[in-house]
Amino acid sequence: MLSKKNRVVTKEVEKIFKACPPNGREGKFVVSTSLTFKYFKNQGKEVKISFIAPKSVAKLAVQRNFLRRLGYDALKKYINLFPLGIVGVFVFKKSQKDVSILENEIKTIFSKIN
Repeated sequence: MLSKKNRVVTKEVEKIFKACPPNGREGKFVVSTSLTFKYFKNQGKEVKISFIAPKSVAKLAVQRNFLRRLGYDALKKYINLFPLGIVGVFVFKKSQKDVSILENEIKTIFSKIN
């Protein structure tokens, strides 16, 4: 799990979804096979990233929590590589049970951001 200071709170999630297209212009998004990364750049000095697993991906709360934990576990290695001031959310598009695949997708999303 990431530390609390590196996770996005609920109000910031709402701001991210309002900022990203088609609602706003400040935010951006990057798409991969099983993840979508919606983000915007903030003036802060911390990277804040969270994972969202919607009910359309996993019906049971246990499965959604498992997906989020897998995402945080895969993100641990790459959190320091993201540019400072990024506030973003990874949204699962489909269920993924392999951490190595998630790590590869996070790495490709990171390369697209930079």
